[in-house]
Amino acid sequence: MNPLQQEYFRQKLLRWRVELLRESSDTLESMQEENLAQPDLTDRASMETDRSIELRTRDRERKLIAKIDEALQRIVDGIYGYCEETGDPISLRRLEARPIATLSLEAQERHERAERTRRDD
Repeated sequence: MNPLQQEYFRQKLLRWRVELLRESSDTLESMQEENLAQPDLTDRASMETDRSIELRTRDRERKLIAKIDEALQRIVDGIYGYCEETGDPISLRRLEARPIATLSLEAQERHERAERTRRDD
């Protein structure tokens, strides 16, 4: 991967990270402003369900931010874009679709097949 491509993916990862952090901050602000003291039990249950879903989403995004940070570190280390299993380059199309990818498409498919096999046993 050439330096221009590395910089492209670094910028893409940084923008994604900023967007996730902004959404998290917005969620935190809206939750602080919400009033769960609804007189109607149905309304309160609905709000609590919405809040629970939002918190699960933010937890997934927190984990995603950690993966983005790892990808950014791989760029610094000079190993971004290479499969951690085989050492082969990960295709640019795959990185464009999933910039945090650590496995080539072939290695990922092997992992998924093995996982399905274990589940079927």
